[in-house]
Amino acid sequence: MKIASSIDPAVWITGILIAVLHLATAGGYDAHRNELYFLTCGWRPDFGYVDQPPLVPLIAAATQVFGLNIWLLRLPAAIDAACLVFLNAAFARLMGGSRTAAFIAALAGGIAPGFVALTSMLTTSTFEPVAWTGAAYLLARAVSKGRRIDVVWAGVVAGLAMEVKWGIAVWLMALAVGVVTTSARRMLVWPQTWFGALVAVGLAAPNLIWQWSHGWPFFDVILPHLESQKEYNGALWEFELQQALWMNIVLAPLWFAGALAPFVDRQLTAARFLAIGFVLTSVFYFYEHGTNYYLFPVYPTMFSVGAVTCERVGRRILNLLVVGALAVSAVMMPTVLPILDPPLLQRYMEFTHTKQQPFQAAAVGAPLTQVFSDEIGWRDMEKAVATAFRALSLEEQKRVAILASNYGEAAALDVYGRADGLPPPLSGHNQYWLWGPRGFDGSLILLVGGSPERWRTVCGSVEIVGSFGGPYVMPYENNRPIALCRNLRRPLSEIWNRLKRFR
Repeated sequence: MKIASSIDPAVWITGILIAVLHLATAGGYDAHRNELYFLTCGWRPDFGYVDQPPLVPLIAAATQVFGLNIWLLRLPAAIDAACLVFLNAAFARLMGGSRTAAFIAALAGGIAPGFVALTSMLTTSTFEPVAWTGAAYLLARAVSKGRRIDVVWAGVVAGLAMEVKWGIAVWLMALAVGVVTTSARRMLVWPQTWFGALVAVGLAAPNLIWQWSHGWPFFDVILPHLESQKEYNGALWEFELQQALWMNIVLAPLWFAGALAPFVDRQLTAARFLAIGFVLTSVFYFYEHGTNYYLFPVYPTMFSVGAVTCERVGRRILNLLVVGALAVSAVMMPTVLPILDPPLLQRYMEFTHTKQQPFQAAAVGAPLTQVFSDEIGWRDMEKAVATAFRALSLEEQKRVAILASNYGEAAALDVYGRADGLPPPLSGHNQYWLWGPRGFDGSLILLVGGSPERWRTVCGSVEIVGSFGGPYVMPYENNRPIALCRNLRRPLSEIWNRLKRFR
C-alpha cells in the first residue's frame, strides 16, 4: 500500500510518539500468560494449534532467538501500533479528507484506550485493527479509484490475517453484504475480486486443514467461551457504552459519523459498504456474546471515514475534541499500559474510578485489570515449583511429571523452568492436552494448581509440598497448592483423555 505520500509531519510525529510510548513501557510488567503460551507453541512449530492459528506463536518464537526478552517479545506490537496511526491517516485522505482529517483519524487510532490495550502485548488480537483496516482500505481504494489489483491485495491481507485469528472472517462477510447492497457491487464482476478471494482461502488453508484434521478443536474452545459471556455483555446500550469508553468517549462522534455520513454525504458514498459492514459486525458480536474487544478492529475504519465529516465542524470545536480526547486517554493510559507499579495502580484506579468492568468471566475479581493480573506472579510460581522439584531425590527428579492445571501455568513452567532444569510440563488444557503425557507414566506427579482432593481418588497418596500466588495475580492463581501425587493407580496415558479441557 502506497500511503507515505498522504502522511504529513503531524501524523509522523503522532506515529513516532505512539511507538515510543509502547517501547518505553513494553517491559514494565512480566509476560502475559498468553504470550508465554504463544512462545511454547511457537517453539513447537505446526500449521495450527487447538485455540489459534500459527502466525502469532511463530512471531513470538522468532523474537526470542537470542534469549528470553520481554521487550523484544512486544516489539512487533509496538510497530503495529504505529502502523495503525499511518494507515488511519491514509484512509482519511483516501475518503477525501484534508490533512486535518488525516491527523484526527491518526490520533484516534493511536490513543483510543482499546487499541493501546491490544498493542500493549503480543496477542492474536494485536494485529486485528491493522489487518481489518488494511483490508477495508484496499477495498475502498478499489471502489473509489478503480484499482482492481487492490482487491487481490485485500485477499492477501485477509489470508494472512486468518493465520493470526479468524475474526476477520466476520468483518469480511459483513463487508460483502455492504458490497452487494451498494454501488460497490460492481466489484463482483471483476476477475480480480474472485482471484483475491482464492488467494485469501489459499493462505488460510494450511490452518483450516489442520483444524479439520484434528476435529475442529477451535470450536470446542470458543463455543463454551461465548456461552459463558452472556452475563457480561449487558443490554445493547450497555454494550455500546462500553465500546464508546474503550474507544475514548470524546471520540464517539467520529465513529458515529463514520457509520451515518456515507448515507447523507455524497462525498462519502463510496464508503457506504463500510458503514453497513460496521453495523452488521457490531450486531453480530452483540448477539453472539463476543468479548468486548472482539469488535475493536472495526473502529479505525469508522474513525477514518468519520474524520472526513467531522473536520468541517470548525477549528475551535476540533481543538476541543483533540484536547478532550488526549485528556481522557491520558487518564486511562495507566490502566492499559504497564506504567505504574501494582500497588500504585490499584490506588490510582480506585481514586480515578477507572477500573474496568469485567468483560468476561475470567476477569471477575482481578485485583488490577485482567491483563495486568495475568502478567504478574509467573516467575514466582515457577520458583515455587522448582523448589518442590529440587526437594525430590535425583532418581525421583528423573521420572517426576509436572502437571499444571491450565495452559498459563504450564507455559510459565515451560518458559522459565528451562533455566532450573525442570522437565517439560504437562497439562490437559488446550494445546497441552494435544501434546500428550510425553512418556511420563504417572508414578510420581507434581500437581501445580490442581485439586488435591480430586487427585486423592486416583493416587496412592497426595502430599501438599508448596503453594504459589500473590496479592495482584488473578484470583484463581492465588493461594494455589503444589502437591505430590505418588503411585497413580492407572498409567497417565490411560487417564489422559479424562484430563482434556478445551476452553
